[in-house]
Amino acid sequence: MSSRRRRAVPRLTPAFAVVLMALALSAAPAAVAQQPTSTPSAEAVRAAYAKREVMIPMRDGVRLFTSIYVPRDTTRRYPVLMSRTPYSVAPYGADNYRAALGPSGNPRYAADGYIFVYQDVRGRHFSEGTFVDMTPVRERHDTPADIDEGTDAWDTIEWLLANLPTNGKMGIYGTSYPGFFATTSCLSRHPALVACSPQAPMTDIWMGDDNFHGGAFLLPHNFGFFTSFGRGPRTEPGYDKRYPFSMGTRDAYKFYLEMGPVGPGSRKYLQPAGTAPMWDSILAHPAYDDYWKSRNVRPHLTDVKAAVLTVGGFYDTEDLHGPWWVHDAIARQSPGTRNTLVEGPWSHGGWSRGDGTSLGTLRWRYPTGPFYRDSVEYPFFAHHLAGAPDPQLPNVLVFRTGGDRWDRYDRWPAPNARPVSLYLHPDGKLAFTPPAARGGFDEYVSDPAKPVPLVDRIEPQGMPRDYITADQRFAARRPDVLVYQTDVLAEDVTLTGPVAPVLHVSTTGTDADFIVKLIDVFPDTASNWMGDTSGFIVGGYQQLVRGEPIRMRYRRSWEKPAPMVAGRPDSVRYEMPSIHHTFRKGHRIMVQVQSTWFPHIDRNPQKFVPDIFEAKPEDFVKATMRVYHSAARPTRLEVRRLDQ
Repeated sequence: MSSRRRRAVPRLTPAFAVVLMALALSAAPAAVAQQPTSTPSAEAVRAAYAKREVMIPMRDGVRLFTSIYVPRDTTRRYPVLMSRTPYSVAPYGADNYRAALGPSGNPRYAADGYIFVYQDVRGRHFSEGTFVDMTPVRERHDTPADIDEGTDAWDTIEWLLANLPTNGKMGIYGTSYPGFFATTSCLSRHPALVACSPQAPMTDIWMGDDNFHGGAFLLPHNFGFFTSFGRGPRTEPGYDKRYPFSMGTRDAYKFYLEMGPVGPGSRKYLQPAGTAPMWDSILAHPAYDDYWKSRNVRPHLTDVKAAVLTVGGFYDTEDLHGPWWVHDAIARQSPGTRNTLVEGPWSHGGWSRGDGTSLGTLRWRYPTGPFYRDSVEYPFFAHHLAGAPDPQLPNVLVFRTGGDRWDRYDRWPAPNARPVSLYLHPDGKLAFTPPAARGGFDEYVSDPAKPVPLVDRIEPQGMPRDYITADQRFAARRPDVLVYQTDVLAEDVTLTGPVAPVLHVSTTGTDADFIVKLIDVFPDTASNWMGDTSGFIVGGYQQLVRGEPIRMRYRRSWEKPAPMVAGRPDSVRYEMPSIHHTFRKGHRIMVQVQSTWFPHIDRNPQKFVPDIFEAKPEDFVKATMRVYHSAARPTRLEVRRLDQ
């Protein structure tokens, strides 16, 4: 991490400002603004807003396609809400209107009056230039060629200020990949950009967002995405090239197992060769090398000028780590920034839709979606952009899963939580006390030809969004899954903060994965959810609270994988994303340990090879895994506990 503070992106030269002015928008026709209905439609938007499509020039001459909605009421000046995306600003065409505008499609923004800006980022869809996956942040911008997302945001803002009836204040927001662009656009440090909301932002994608978790590759999530996204060759602005692809089955487990080793298996489908450049880049960089390090946003989050509202979900299957990393980096490296983190019981982007009271088989009472949209997100932007009252958001606002309540903290982890550990014991026991000296080990045979499924159903996606709360009873019955659980809890137990497994393990092979799952076990007498007609039996539900893999080749270094020594006990500590969960009185706490989780993560051959992507079929071998639980080798989960 560089100790040099990154400079604000420099202002444009007067000559370049003249070029921008030459493309100024024509004035919007005067009209009486109409209030949108509670469920906005394209016609309601058309009645109140004029749409323009422009190509905004950047300092290096590249032009970015930008769709702009300006209120027809010309008697005021308006704040601006902007989203920059690689996923298209459709619908295209000045006469084709969006059905909803602004963050989460909340109609209150359009009713209040904002200018809404949607931009295809560089090299995507109808913008010019070359797209770079997770554009590395530059610390210096000395020449017009020194461009990144900060410079593109700066140049866009300058153009908007010069050509639109703004009040001089702008905000940016986005979820997932657009969340990355919200974070990095905020690094423009433009004085007019006063509010930024990265939501589920991709932040350090090898270390734990979309691509790898604990060094293990998220196979269906990535392969399914890159069969269509970014396909080339790109010869001119427009939509991605399309190539036919079908799994030929609705059973992702079957498809990916039959695919075989990832490299040669995927190349059979991604034809012609060279048409999936971002997929090829992943295969070329299996370890955390300079390619991935340059795409880590965290070191650059210094001297952040805008107020920041970072949003994430405890049940986000895609970018679970990113919100925590963004908030933590700003808190440490830019302590003067107004920096709020909101974490709710949501799947990826779930805060922007629906009531937010369920996911898969899990239900809770509090309608978290409307609360977030109307009592957090809307007042955040309304205050910073339009002068509305300060909502007095805390630094950290987290939903207590299992406890059905919101908690407010000045910092994270919660300052009133104390460190504790959950220790594995003989006979499948789990306790907050360490094992006695007589403790030994448990073992199982892991067979990459018969991996543990991610979920207990035929599933076409490979990584369904509800796996993260899925019932684990099916896994507990497998011989290649170890199960440990506490006695029935005599009182509520709330665990909070990062969950850090400390594993003492060995294998008869020379490489291994270990997946640790923290589970809330409901009593057999638990009633079914009120009003639920799905037929799901809540009694005995083993709800996944948190689960993450560690690929042991990276136990010493993320950059330089190394084999294990067959039969020799080894150890590793790694960190899983934060939880904030109450295990209720009468429940049990369970931990499961296994070595496959398919097809969510790719299979480890269990024989060390230089590059797992390019392993040969014969490299995949059975191995016996041991997990130790003695006083000398106390396998445990390090967590924090909130006292009641």
